[in-house]
Amino acid sequence: MADRRYEPQSETVTINHDELAWRVGGPQGSGVDTAAGIFQRACALGGLNVFGRREYYSNIMGRHSYFDVRVAHHPVHSHCDEVQLLTTFEDESLARHAISVVEGGALFYAAKDVEKEVQGITYLDLRAKDDLIAYLEERGLPTTLGGVLEDARQRGVQTYEADFDKLVESLADQLDIVSALAARTTNTLAVAMSLALVEYPRKYVYDALAKIWPGRQKIIDMNVAAVDLAYQFVRDTYDTSKFEHRLTPSQSKEPRILLNGNQAVAMGKIAAGMTFQSYYPISPATDESTYLEAHETFPSTNGARGSVLVVQTEDEISAVCMAAGAALTGARSATATSGPGFALMVEGLGWAGINEVPLVVTLYQRGGPSTGLPTRSEQGDLFLALNAGHSEFPRIVLASSDLEEAFYDAAAAFNYAERYQTVVIHILDKSISSKTMSVPPFDLERIRIERGEIASPNGGHEGPYPRFKPTESGISPRPLLGMPGGMHWLTGGEHTQYGRVTEDPVVREQQMEKRMRKLETAAREIPVDEKLRVYGDPAAEFTILSWGSNKGAIVEAIELLAEEGCAARLIQVRIMSPFPGPELEELLAPAKPLIGVEANFSGQLAQVLRQHTGIACDKLVVKYNGRPMAARRLYETFKTIMDGTDETKIVLRNPNE
Repeated sequence: MADRRYEPQSETVTINHDELAWRVGGPQGSGVDTAAGIFQRACALGGLNVFGRREYYSNIMGRHSYFDVRVAHHPVHSHCDEVQLLTTFEDESLARHAISVVEGGALFYAAKDVEKEVQGITYLDLRAKDDLIAYLEERGLPTTLGGVLEDARQRGVQTYEADFDKLVESLADQLDIVSALAARTTNTLAVAMSLALVEYPRKYVYDALAKIWPGRQKIIDMNVAAVDLAYQFVRDTYDTSKFEHRLTPSQSKEPRILLNGNQAVAMGKIAAGMTFQSYYPISPATDESTYLEAHETFPSTNGARGSVLVVQTEDEISAVCMAAGAALTGARSATATSGPGFALMVEGLGWAGINEVPLVVTLYQRGGPSTGLPTRSEQGDLFLALNAGHSEFPRIVLASSDLEEAFYDAAAAFNYAERYQTVVIHILDKSISSKTMSVPPFDLERIRIERGEIASPNGGHEGPYPRFKPTESGISPRPLLGMPGGMHWLTGGEHTQYGRVTEDPVVREQQMEKRMRKLETAAREIPVDEKLRVYGDPAAEFTILSWGSNKGAIVEAIELLAEEGCAARLIQVRIMSPFPGPELEELLAPAKPLIGVEANFSGQLAQVLRQHTGIACDKLVVKYNGRPMAARRLYETFKTIMDGTDETKIVLRNPNE
């Protein structure tokens, strides 16, 4: 029990008036995502920087989901474990998240929930119930949501009651509609109350509604009326001057787009000229393919219309094989999946490896093993991506850390695949796929399409084509299927340079060495800044090694350390294969100490580093509860390490997520 005590966070976060951490929660299917979408869009339309984090259970209806939105005038790259404003309209959100509201913060709650017993909350996990009840009993408070509210008040949190049923009835009377229809605006009412409390101009909320329901004027008008009602309710009912947090629109006129990681990857693939993607539905990868399906035709910069064919297959084995077949025809081809689906694709990956197919696989990491945590985030698939398949074949593995990288890496993956004629695995954490951010429009001028060495026999070549001819680089010009003069064999067996099956020991050695030389070529040619990046003070001895979505929280933690005069740096590894061992050996020589930060149990990147360089991390900071890391918790951990803790492995825990 000691590791999971239901305790409030001890440190109060002081936020200026132009930054806010907001949370909304509710049952899945109740419109929590829509509520967060309204809040995010309204803030983004006001020029504010937005960072959103979505957490949800792996069922369709009923279980709890919540959405964190952090907004500020300055760029934000991480969520906050603690929030300044919590909006709830049902019992479980209040029970789960009231403890996460900091001193000076506020929460909205539904009037009907006050007398609810904690024990009677339907979907609240047994562990969470037991911890919350024990917490309230220790403080002499009733084990009801009224007790939760009283605890919040004692901690300096302002509480605001709203009778949502009465507000819905008032809206129904005002618009002369049935209550059931008016009740659909409950989420809008809750969001508008929050924005009214921070005195955010409601015109941006109107604009957000128009973007969420374009062309559906009746729905927009009903929700606009709900916004007006909520703003009036807050103004008439509460003295908002007592709440210190405010949001003001930014004066910046720089364009921004609001999107999530799945959309960023899909857009990057389209920008790179992908024309075929296969998939079998699996969380959290499916959202990328469904987004592509919704945009199978699209306008291009030259005024023409482009298109991509998206095929949902009967299983993951079909998906990877179909994508490999499309790539052999010359299509820029990919498939997208998550850990369990990727495991099923392994034999197809091996077939693509031995036939040197330029195939892109987008791998979204979720919690495992087996079904594990289907909708939660983890970094547990690095070993799988690096080693999946029996025997050995080259593959390039690259890992993105934010939405900008997700877009450009998705495009670069096709260049790697075609230049080196090999499988490329683009690996992302689930938290990247579902996070939302407002970012500058992507620069299409940065996208360069490199098709690699494509043969052009044009029918002038007699006999079979030497598709797999050994070369110094390991790369042979590839004919596309159906190309005149390019006939060769494609099988799953070892083969001659023409693709004919053979078990000759000399040819086997030639072909194995030819394929594996590609990694040596790629290691020489890929620029260092594509392999890894350094953030913070490049001369600092205090060194953090990490990868994937941890970057945003680590960078913010380093900035907090810098404000106190403590120098630190982050080395973010982006290319996992071919592993940048020589570059890391040089960079890590002055590291004192070297701290690995990963969202898995064992520190998989730290193990790969030791395998390739012999360098071991002095400390390991890990989190494996399925939720992403937050900057302040990392900052506190780094301070503990600087103070000389004896712990070699520090687990980040937060039972209130």
